[in-house]
Amino acid sequence: MVSRRSHQKSRTGCAQCKKRRIKCDEVRPACSNCIKHSITCDFQSGNSDTTSPLHPPKLIEQTSDSQSPGSARADKKPKPVISNGLQPGELQMGDLELLHQFVTETCYTTSNRPDSHDLWRIVVPKEGFSHDFLMRGVLAVAALHLSHLRPDQAAHYQHIAHSHQDRALGRFQAAMNTMTESNCHAFFALSSLIVVYEFASPRTPGTLAFTYESQDSTNWLAMIRGVNSILLPSWPWVENGPLRGLLQPGVFDTSETRLPKPADHQLRQLAELCETASGGNEAIEAYTEAVKALRKCFAKIFTRSSVECEIATAFTWPVEVPDKFIQLLQARSPEALVILAHYCVVLHHLDNYWWLNGWAAQVMENISNELTELWRDWIQWPSTVIARNERCLVWRPLSPDMIPTQTPKSLSSA
Repeated sequence: MVSRRSHQKSRTGCAQCKKRRIKCDEVRPACSNCIKHSITCDFQSGNSDTTSPLHPPKLIEQTSDSQSPGSARADKKPKPVISNGLQPGELQMGDLELLHQFVTETCYTTSNRPDSHDLWRIVVPKEGFSHDFLMRGVLAVAALHLSHLRPDQAAHYQHIAHSHQDRALGRFQAAMNTMTESNCHAFFALSSLIVVYEFASPRTPGTLAFTYESQDSTNWLAMIRGVNSILLPSWPWVENGPLRGLLQPGVFDTSETRLPKPADHQLRQLAELCETASGGNEAIEAYTEAVKALRKCFAKIFTRSSVECEIATAFTWPVEVPDKFIQLLQARSPEALVILAHYCVVLHHLDNYWWLNGWAAQVMENISNELTELWRDWIQWPSTVIARNERCLVWRPLSPDMIPTQTPKSLSSA
């Protein structure tokens, strides 16, 4: 009787092979079985039972006590053995690819300010080596960028991005109560990357919100506001730390009020709408403050210098609107949706960023679907601006179409 040929069991194979109950050859970045069956190998995303590249495997000194009688002499120099079965020299090529992508391309797409590019390229990854959640966030955004650049492999890179982001958020939240002067820079950097990740993630049709698969649905405006709330308690530390160059002092200053005539006219009409809005005095005050903040944002974008970050400037409005306005927006109040539609004109100015491309048009389409025919007349101007791909807030030399404006009386009250 022929005996069955024995084989050594693999205990560190990929999850796909374990699920199929077949032997894994443990080749990285993807095992042969996964390549053969055209499925994603979890070695590529670091999800296997083996040690993560962010936590180097532990080296164990092999001494004479662990040697067999027939082994080499006991006084021979101990050899390092990696406790999880990986041999020296093996690399997580998938994660190295993502890190390379981030430092060679993605880092240049986070801002229009050249002085911030080296901070994202050098300082942020360096911080990531000390803070696992930040490095995970870096790799997640890089993976989404690759999904954008390589549409034929989009599903593959989106899967990897989600895996890294899910781990980053879990560890980020677990460490939130231990923010210190030494780790606040990592919190600040990841908070910014979370915004990039959420805008870059595949969009859910017909909604105005982001949706985490592992968490509650979160409004994208609240996401931007969250970055500011995380930054505020640690502002003095960040302001004097290695990432201080990412801050933009004076971004909320609004000494300049010049606007193009069409934009000024639309904002004045919004101010009049606020005066007769439904919902009581609290709602009227929230709408008025939102329009007031929108006027400041319009003026800041229109008169922005080339050294100012246009993303930081555009995101001042979500930070400045009152909490009551966010509540009214979540309740799909028509007045709040109309004001948001006008903010889409600002958002449209950021359409050249891969992670923001198309967002203004989608939000505008969703707003239009939420409103009745009567209310759609109020969003005709921003809809036209976006449909025609106009940049109505781009700086031009002083001309009859650009006028210094005074804050309307209806917007001057606090």
